[in-house]
Amino acid sequence: MVSEVDDQFSLGVHDVEAVPRDDSDVLIAVDFSGINFKDAMVASAKSRVRRVASLIGGVDAAGTVVASTLPHLPVGTRVAAHGGQLGVARDGGFAQFLYAPERYLSPLPDAISTHDAMVIGTAGFTAMESILALEDHGLHVGGEVLVTGATGGVGSHAVTYLAARGYHAVASTGSTKDAQWLREQGATRVIGRDEVSDQTSRVLGTELWDGAIDCVGGSTLAQLLRSLRYGAAVAASGLVANAELATTVYPFITRSVSLLGIDSVEASGETRQRVWSSLGEIVASLDLDPLVDREVQLEQLPGALEDIRSGRTRGRILVLPNAS
Repeated sequence: MVSEVDDQFSLGVHDVEAVPRDDSDVLIAVDFSGINFKDAMVASAKSRVRRVASLIGGVDAAGTVVASTLPHLPVGTRVAAHGGQLGVARDGGFAQFLYAPERYLSPLPDAISTHDAMVIGTAGFTAMESILALEDHGLHVGGEVLVTGATGGVGSHAVTYLAARGYHAVASTGSTKDAQWLREQGATRVIGRDEVSDQTSRVLGTELWDGAIDCVGGSTLAQLLRSLRYGAAVAASGLVANAELATTVYPFITRSVSLLGIDSVEASGETRQRVWSSLGEIVASLDLDPLVDREVQLEQLPGALEDIRSGRTRGRILVLPNAS
């Protein structure tokens, strides 16, 4: 639980009763959850992301329905729970049981276990949503796609999924020691942050990328925009660097590039089904284990959250709420 009352901040494990907010809420027995950068922001003092004084954290979880009044989500259905107010304005997935409304729940394809669903998690969902958005925009298989922040949750999944779908993934990272790991995940090349664009003294750089997935924001996204090929797009979902974007209109009006915003929080039911179905089509061909940084118990969450906040992870940290 995260609590901040009268400027007194606390983060710890407590015994509380799971309580529905609405009669139609579905009760999930949680098998796994995962830690996202958003969780780290929620679990910070004076958080601008957390919307209530106290709550159970965790913006995503996967498990099995144990109580439901909805005929299309019967008891025994394996689901992923993510998005909306979970872990931000209402209790989330860092618990053994979770009540969630229908709109936050996605039945899992047969090919995806609840464990794999949280290896994928919000990060992997966002990565696949980004790829589908680029494909809808016209990205063709075989294209060279840049991924920024490639050792993070969204970035590492994006590299893996791009390679699985037949693209040439170029991984950009400030962590050069992880270059070999990124190649093992499918990256055809690994470059540094300062190689995203060139000719910095000019309004536009060389046309380098057929598409891009940006998990960083700030100046990295600005440099990306000026180095996309004519008609290409960048799918942006991150603000790890900062939320500011200082750019010009030149990439948009002289190269017809597009900036596609990717939001997994309020994704429609149709989008959720499409993304999870697309993930189900490729997951059998993937080794997801390298995308797991480590597994932790609830008592280990404070340290793990700090590692996420400080960028000291490679891939996903899974949470096992039932571990002894």
